[in-house]
Amino acid sequence: MSDPAKEYWKANIRLVTILLVIWFAVSYLFGIILVEPLNAIRIGGAGLGFWFAQQGSIYTFLVLIFVYAIRMNALDRKFGVHED
Repeated sequence: MSDPAKEYWKANIRLVTILLVIWFAVSYLFGIILVEPLNAIRIGGAGLGFWFAQQGSIYTFLVLIFVYAIRMNALDRKFGVHED
């Protein structure tokens, strides 16, 4: 039988890892490494690479914060450690 605390932290670390990979892809890959190819696509007069470096990464970070909060609330409820 598995330990619920270990399963909880395994799921928590998995979620954090996935969100950090998304954060890395948006901020580093799209905003720095792939900026030139993405700039061929225009959004509102600016290149998509520039948009990711300036605005897209900020919006993505905000979404990641909300996703983390929602997913952790669900995980807390699943393992019976929620704060209601």
